[in-house]
Amino acid sequence: MGRRFVEARRRDPYYRAAQAEGLRSRAAFKLAYLADRYPVLRPGGRVLDLGAAPGGWSLVARERVGPSGTVVAVDPRAVEPIDGVRVVRGAVGSPELETRLADAEFDTVLSDMSPRISGAYATDHARSVDLVRSAFALAERHLAPGGCWVAKVFDGDLLPELERELAPRFDRWHRTKPPASRGPSSEVYLIGVGFRGAPRRPGGR
Repeated sequence: MGRRFVEARRRDPYYRAAQAEGLRSRAAFKLAYLADRYPVLRPGGRVLDLGAAPGGWSLVARERVGPSGTVVAVDPRAVEPIDGVRVVRGAVGSPELETRLADAEFDTVLSDMSPRISGAYATDHARSVDLVRSAFALAERHLAPGGCWVAKVFDGDLLPELERELAPRFDRWHRTKPPASRGPSSEVYLIGVGFRGAPRRPGGR
């Protein structure tokens, strides 16, 4: 981690606020912004948080759903324990994760996953889009009808195609960039409200 990056982070008001409020990461402010504007986190809700480490989104989700709600945090990296949050260590797309989730159903699936940054933007953008597709494939199996979906993706030429695939699966679809996202960052957030359910298989009833 370069000195310039460290100094810039120290000057970042969202980073400083996250540290002061014990939120683990500045990303917590992004989810709080989204939850204030879209009905993605409700009291009593069941939330699946993909790419949860270090836990900033899970903390926000835990606060918003309250004691009657549930939050499951998933990441291949370790996540320090959070009161009221079940941490599942695993990678999206792995059979082991599916086994551990079993038939659990959630009202909201969150994905703040990012690819390993290569420095080649076209590559990083394509990998980001692939992560969203992988996260949505999991969400299809665990998101309750009428549920909500939030995912981070890097903007680019593959995004319109991705949105054409996913937007029809929801009653309402939004794309936004929270103020806590750094100005130069290409990240945007996709929000689906009112999941229409998994597609019916040919020959199914």
